[in-house]
Amino acid sequence: MTTKTILLIDDEPNLAEVISICLSSFKGWNVKVANSGKAGLSLVQTIQPDAILLDVMMPEMDGITVYQTLQKNPDTQNIPVIFLTAKVQESDLKKFTQLGVVGTIAKPFEPLNIADRIAQLLNW
Repeated sequence: MTTKTILLIDDEPNLAEVISICLSSFKGWNVKVANSGKAGLSLVQTIQPDAILLDVMMPEMDGITVYQTLQKNPDTQNIPVIFLTAKVQESDLKKFTQLGVVGTIAKPFEPLNIADRIAQLLNW
């Protein structure tokens, strides 16, 4: 079995580091981090990740815009995306589901459980 690669796009470096450590420590996944939507879109082309963890609220380019850009590109439209967000009202979650994301993980989350939650959402 090959090691899974996750692209984490989040503008909070400390949070990104915590998530990256959890995913690599608990699941052995290879985690690449981009600290902006623009950097994430650039990186996704070169690493072709197995999945993307995407922060919804970021400056300059938000996660929804990044997701819509990924969906327009035949090379990236089939990569499963999980939103990371503090916006967890039912209307927000419904909107995210309608967009076609695999799932949503609410911030704040339990670091010890995030790897299992991602694996569950992706059926890994």
